[in-house]
Amino acid sequence: MRVNIEIDEHSGFCFGVVTAIEKAEQTLETDRRLYCLGDIVHNSSEMERLANKGLRTVTHETFGTLRDAKVLLRAHGEPPSTYATARRNNIEIIDATCPVVLQLQKRIKTAYDAARNAERKPLIIIYGKPGHAEVNGLVGQTEGHAVVIQGIEDLEGLDLTRDILLYSQTTKSLEGFRQIVEAIESRKTGGSFEWFDTICRQVANRMEHIRRFAASHEVIIFVSGRKSSNGRVLFAECSRVTPRSYLVSSAEEIDPKWLENASSIGICGATSTPRWLMNRVREHLINLCGR
Repeated sequence: MRVNIEIDEHSGFCFGVVTAIEKAEQTLETDRRLYCLGDIVHNSSEMERLANKGLRTVTHETFGTLRDAKVLLRAHGEPPSTYATARRNNIEIIDATCPVVLQLQKRIKTAYDAARNAERKPLIIIYGKPGHAEVNGLVGQTEGHAVVIQGIEDLEGLDLTRDILLYSQTTKSLEGFRQIVEAIESRKTGGSFEWFDTICRQVANRMEHIRRFAASHEVIIFVSGRKSSNGRVLFAECSRVTPRSYLVSSAEEIDPKWLENASSIGICGATSTPRWLMNRVREHLINLCGR
């Protein structure tokens, strides 16, 4: 039986990650070592490839001890305090902050600065994952005053009589954001409410596409790093559509039993999954299926 094996053309790196990796590779062509503040991408295979070129990942704690170094800031963005540390320690910044994230940072900072002298200071809420690198950068624009919520339940205890400005982490779901907006509107008893849809459409639109892609195959091999939150969300959607969906971080993790009696296999991945890794998975599947 001939097995159709297809890679989802819409899967893989988003443009923000592509740009960050390109900047890292360009710098490493002339520099033997480049530091990156945090994982440039949540994929161990890609991290290993870049490490072999000279990229070294450091934590914020280690970053604070560097002097006269060159450091790349990944697509997630950073708070103002990171740039201040770089100035103090003579660190050259290679800024690969995603343009969508950068624009959001500027919007939040502008709103926060405008509210400094306001008689009624608004409550700035960010719909996102607490502790996520992008969210830390957004909260940093407000000197730590913004409130981060993950869901409707986190609205409990907030003073919703205040003027409210609501923003979203760029990679959150549109549906989740809509539910937050409706919940605030239904609970507010005073003050104004403005919300700003700051979700990246390149990422958000993948949800609907991946549903269609998964539905067109009997088996889905989802390729993603274990630390990718985007990967977990997209894989869960694949599993809802196609029960025979399997998450792997490398071709070697594929169990041949998963492929039994399948005539159509789809390969897809997260925004942090490199294309070369999905191609490697495809070649492995071709060998397993005897083509």
